[in-house]
Amino acid sequence: MLTRASAALLAALCLLAGTPHVKAAPTLLFDAATGKVFYAEDADRLWYPASLTKIMTAYLTFEALKRGEVTFETKLVSSENAAKEPPSKVGLPVGAEIPLELGLKALIVKSANDVAVMLAEAVGGSVPAFVERMNATARRLGMSRTHYVNPNGLPIEGQLTTARDLARLSQAVMRDFPEHAHYWAMPDMRIGKRRLHSHNPLLRKFEGADGIKTGFICDSGFNIVASATRDHARLVAIVLGSESAQDRNIRARSLLEHGFESRAWKLFFTSDTIATLPVSTTSDEVTSIRDQVTGWSCGGRATARARERARRREALQLRKQRLRQLREAKAAKAVAETPRSATAFPLPTARPR
Repeated sequence: MLTRASAALLAALCLLAGTPHVKAAPTLLFDAATGKVFYAEDADRLWYPASLTKIMTAYLTFEALKRGEVTFETKLVSSENAAKEPPSKVGLPVGAEIPLELGLKALIVKSANDVAVMLAEAVGGSVPAFVERMNATARRLGMSRTHYVNPNGLPIEGQLTTARDLARLSQAVMRDFPEHAHYWAMPDMRIGKRRLHSHNPLLRKFEGADGIKTGFICDSGFNIVASATRDHARLVAIVLGSESAQDRNIRARSLLEHGFESRAWKLFFTSDTIATLPVSTTSDEVTSIRDQVTGWSCGGRATARARERARRREALQLRKQRLRQLREAKAAKAVAETPRSATAFPLPTARPR
């Protein structure tokens, strides 16, 4: 009979294999403490970071707090540049102010594009100066294929990253600023009378989930850097280029579940780390999956949604087939383990004389 752990591992593997995703979707699963890589796919392929950019914006804000350049009470002002940014946003009028700590929460939980600009202007003096600091920090952290143009990840030419570089950044923000870890784990926040919810449903539905950030634009698809901690072990899954939020969440959850189930032996047998993992590509071509994304704002949604429904039916049939095979295997094993009895195999009786 399958143990509970084995069943969970089998379910995770089925989801990994059965979840539809684009052909070249960068993926990375690693141990936060050691940097050991448990799974990698196209880790160096250039991708649009979307709102995962805000991890760097938060990192630089944490640095400024540590240096005393700003405090949690520093006022963030909604400038004209900030107010004109499109959603997701808080939507403050020009001239309105909020404390920096509230702005940090809005950046991480709400993924507010306007607040990202407000933080950049408060910390860096201006958006261009802040972006220079972003790129300098990326180079210092070894993010060799990352380039920033704005602090929020809205579509703009030249804003690029990779799964490996995001792993370096995620590891750095967890290592360098553990005192601020609670911000990444917040499932919601309040601003005034409004309650704003995180775009990361794993924070509410996955055991041990404690961060970090989601991101979406049409060209990048649905992205996530998801972390979770169980039994003092923290794993991070990076999934880029999913065609829907649901597929992104399923794949991240499956990777994390698989990682926790196999962590003990993978730490022993795995030698590749974020730094030593073989380079997956040196291509300078960035991938856009706009025509495959099911988001309402991306155009061609009817075709994309029809294709998505077909993929879901195929994935469902595949999972049903695997479950049927599992039941048949369990039934066969039960029959094989059933002890022979007198009822099943009666002894021959003596012939009458």
